[in-house]
Amino acid sequence: MEAKQQMLKAIEELPDDAGVEEALDRLYLLYKVERGLRQANRGELLSQDEVRGSPRCPTSRHHKA
Repeated sequence: MEAKQQMLKAIEELPDDAGVEEALDRLYLLYKVERGLRQANRGELLSQDEVRGSPRCPTSRHHKA
């Protein structure tokens, strides 16, 4: 599915009373998922230990080795 079709589908699936912020959140999530899949296809993967040690991981402080 082309990117434009994916974006339109994501917006069409929103509730009728959804606002711009909800639409942007949905599109940003779609972007992040697609970006992650492209990185994975290129072999740019992180182990669980690398993720847990990342300062961006909310549980990293709980999983110190």
